[in-house]
Amino acid sequence: MKLLSPAISRLARIRQWRTENWLQNPIATQREVLQDLVTHAQYTEIGRKYGLTKLFSITDFKSSIPIHEYEDIKPYVERLMNEEEHLLWNTPVNWFAKSSGTTNSKSKFIPITKESLEGCHFQGAKDVLSLYYIANPESDLLTGKGLVIGGSHQLSFVSDNIQFGDLSAVLLQNTPYWGQWLRTPELSIALLDEWEEKIEKLAESTIKENVTSLSGVPTWTLVLLKRILEITGKEKIADVWPNLELYIHGGVSFVPYKQQFEQIIGKPINYVEIYNASEGFFAAQDDLSQDGMLLFLNHGIFYEFMPVEEYGKSNPRTIGLSKVEIGKHYAPVITTNGGLWRYLIGDTIVFTSLSPHRIKVSGRLKHYINAFGEELMIDNADKAIAIACNKTNSVVNDYTAAPKYFDASSNGAHEWLIEFERQPNNINEFAYELDCALKTLNSDYEAKRHKDIALQMPIIKALPKGLFTQWLSKKDKVGGQHKVPRLSNTRVYIDEILEMMEC
Repeated sequence: MKLLSPAISRLARIRQWRTENWLQNPIATQREVLQDLVTHAQYTEIGRKYGLTKLFSITDFKSSIPIHEYEDIKPYVERLMNEEEHLLWNTPVNWFAKSSGTTNSKSKFIPITKESLEGCHFQGAKDVLSLYYIANPESDLLTGKGLVIGGSHQLSFVSDNIQFGDLSAVLLQNTPYWGQWLRTPELSIALLDEWEEKIEKLAESTIKENVTSLSGVPTWTLVLLKRILEITGKEKIADVWPNLELYIHGGVSFVPYKQQFEQIIGKPINYVEIYNASEGFFAAQDDLSQDGMLLFLNHGIFYEFMPVEEYGKSNPRTIGLSKVEIGKHYAPVITTNGGLWRYLIGDTIVFTSLSPHRIKVSGRLKHYINAFGEELMIDNADKAIAIACNKTNSVVNDYTAAPKYFDASSNGAHEWLIEFERQPNNINEFAYELDCALKTLNSDYEAKRHKDIALQMPIIKALPKGLFTQWLSKKDKVGGQHKVPRLSNTRVYIDEILEMMEC
């Protein structure tokens, strides 16, 4: 099996020329992608509606098609589920990725076409491996198995021809043979619905495997790793899987979790961030020394970038790659080979590099705190939590925060509910360090904290271990793709959790 690594490295280098082509010609590549998308869709219903047969420039494209959110495409989705064809794309749609959002009870059903599966999601996965082998040519990654900790399947048949499930399930069901050969556990376990049973069987079935990589959301990956140590009696994961060399993560910031992973694994490994959502595989980390993920420009997605201050306007402005700036928050607007047209996915990103174009996810358009003009984004919060943990020798499992508004006796504040893996000796010291870090990272927050005029010190409440999981379970949101919302401008989430804490 050791002979496999040099062969894979050679294949990775062969693929490298394709990547280099679009890296060197990003604007031209994006124009070609848009032309291909328009060609596919010009004789669909949406193509006829917006005159795609007549469009000849990006300016025309943007002026002809409005920006869509999910509610705008929902009527098309419902018709596609009734087996109508040629609505958003010119090939049949047999799969839908059911997106849970975060805790909203409403689900989104994102169309998955053959083109988006092969030309976006699977191409993105192959490029992650290719980029990793280019950076680590002596890697033994593919001499072992990749442990994929996906969501629950919850397979549903709309009809004989149409099915839906969460993204990880859709991808697992459609993974080509080479992917099934390289992954663990067996499909029946990977697609289990009941999460507690799934963790148990994941642990028991993979302990004796030669696991060289892990993939999954940090919180649930940690739950699995801890259970594996309990079953084996080992002190570190490196004692169970000595050849483990890579953890692929995404979905939430890894900053608050990295220390826990380093401690529980017990040896240095590589950590690679990816940005893969139901709507497409957008980016992956190509250089571990750089802050940011390489934006995939030739994977069937045409990108526009909306400055976040444009959100909510009747005719929001978007810009292309040639005009983006480093450090500014944008909301990506995408047109894809899955049949999404100028679709606002709801994330916010910042560019960390323009040559090549690298990005990092900074938050969600609707997940932030701006109750007092502080404009606190998830990126600020994650970094501040990590700094406070480092200063107070504590470890955070999960957290959420929301504003505590002015009342007759006090000014406003941010209330933080935090589940600690290792609590600080002094919770007030943690609050102080968190506050200092936020001031350093966010000038608007610092201004509002001046002399406690608008904002007082953060209010920290330590939660019992497992309370976040109980809350998610109560909402039927336990599992791989379900996450605790970091920040909210309202107290809906935080008040629900506090009520459970008091019971």
